[in-house]
Amino acid sequence: MEIIKGKIEGLYIFKPKVFYDERGYFFESYSNKVFEEIGVKDINFVQDNQSYSRAGVVRGLHLQNPPYGQGKLVRVVKGRVLDVAVDVRKNSPTYGQHQIVELTDENGLQFWIPEGFAHGFITLEDTIFLYKCTNLYQPGEDVTIKWDDPDLNINWSNTNPIVSSKDLIGVGFKNFKTKY
Repeated sequence: MEIIKGKIEGLYIFKPKVFYDERGYFFESYSNKVFEEIGVKDINFVQDNQSYSRAGVVRGLHLQNPPYGQGKLVRVVKGRVLDVAVDVRKNSPTYGQHQIVELTDENGLQFWIPEGFAHGFITLEDTIFLYKCTNLYQPGEDVTIKWDDPDLNINWSNTNPIVSSKDLIGVGFKNFKTKY
């Protein structure tokens, strides 16, 4: 698996080696060794989530407060998304900055988003999306930052997406009080 360092410290993109033959394809989608190579020891995924979204859906920007923070390893099973991670670590030199990665079933890329980042995505076509999480969902400790906050200036590539009521009323970034 190829390891690609993200533009923000702590973010990584993993590109699997895909083996094709007349039957189809095979690839390793997870290896603990890859996390050891990036300095993440004793990774423990405790929950897998899968979502289906029609084209043009925004989900996010979501995070959980410590000590319930979640690291997420995300990938697309079928379809295509623009995946977004926003740095919410208050002492980080990249606080408030974001990285966008296009994840597709064809490119097979996976995006590692550690604790201290808000996460969201927009579907560019009907998509099945998979998240491996390092902590369980904790009601009452989740935070939603407004997906279209002008201070974050995220180019979602869609000016009229489908957004849940929860995501529509997210907190503005200026009013967000990080606990990271």
